Amino acid sequence: MLLLFPDFNIHSTPLLFLSIQGLIFALLLCYRYLKKRNVSDLFLFLILLITCYSQTCYTIGFMGWYDTFRNTKVNYWLIPMSVALLPLIYLYVKSITMTSFKFKKKDWLHFVPAFLIIAYRVVIYTYDASLDGFNTTQNGYLKINLDEPFVLPIYAILGYFQNLLYLAFTFQLFYFYRKKIKGFFSNTYKMELNWILSFLVLYALLFVYDFAQTTVSNLVIELNYMQQWWMTLYTGLIIIYVGVMGFFTDTTKLQKLNFSFTPNRSSIPNLDDVEKSISPDDIASLKALMSNQKPYLNPDLNLADLAQMARMNRAQLSETINSGFDMNFNDFVNKYRVEEFKRKLDDKVHQKLSLLGIAFECGFNSKATFNRVFKKLTNTSPTEYLKTGIS
Repeated sequence: MLLLFPDFNIHSTPLLFLSIQGLIFALLLCYRYLKKRNVSDLFLFLILLITCYSQTCYTIGFMGWYDTFRNTKVNYWLIPMSVALLPLIYLYVKSITMTSFKFKKKDWLHFVPAFLIIAYRVVIYTYDASLDGFNTTQNGYLKINLDEPFVLPIYAILGYFQNLLYLAFTFQLFYFYRKKIKGFFSNTYKMELNWILSFLVLYALLFVYDFAQTTVSNLVIELNYMQQWWMTLYTGLIIIYVGVMGFFTDTTKLQKLNFSFTPNRSSIPNLDDVEKSISPDDIASLKALMSNQKPYLNPDLNLADLAQMARMNRAQLSETINSGFDMNFNDFVNKYRVEEFKRKLDDKVHQKLSLLGIAFECGFNSKATFNRVFKKLTNTSPTEYLKTGIS
């Protein structure tokens, strides 16, 4: 019988490979957290660790563990930890998009459901282990008569509602961040964290997949172990994606943001004060600064730098741009860059430099941002603009 395990087959081998890779990145993140004390690394480490734990339980199942060792007690510890996973994802996104983030005592409340389910499993395991014959069976009395018929279905329903809320909160948090960086940085490509959006979308699809699979299995036809393999594989692929991107993404530039997700009431300007603080002189002075000194040629230009050059505070400059020019800081600066690009084309600079080279000279720092901004402001691509001779 012992020869049945391990069975490296078409189902177990891919899961084993993905689980090992996920654990490697989890350990790397743990090491980096211990070295640099970056709390986002700790959150991502826990996300990978919890997911890999669940993956490993499924992996050894496909390798024949449960068929070989019939009285294994793993069902007590195969705890569905999505109630901890989604709060961790929310806090992870929060920690990398908010420089003011600190894990506080109240944040432990996010994990109360997870602690309760762990404590509950310990209780039923302790009780079942005290009964005669427990060593010769896989599941004891409470596991069979309480946990599986009553607790797990209720837990699954409540878990879906909780996860749906956390997904909504996390998407809201991310889009707030994307909006804020456009009001602070002139080039946002390296700070847009597109991989986070991809991860959230993938996880949302996984959530829908899991919900549909559970619904079919409970209401239509019960799905066996093999039929649920695809979701396990999909989860493993997401683990590797988030592990690789999270480990290699540098978020140090975000330290300049310094904003909170929920602004203080005192930070919200009074509309009357805003109108009074914006004067024609401020607008004219800013126009002169942009035309004469051309600060937009600096690809790293941000709101704080321009405010210092304009001898304004950041709030005053932001309101001047928003109300005086009816655009955010990012669009305001990039408009000048596009105009500079068009002037260089009129001067035939493109005969010496590529279009991308000219764009970089005008203050852009990525091809993707340049093409997107140029299309947005001119309704045409840079190549089409050159061909048509628009000026």
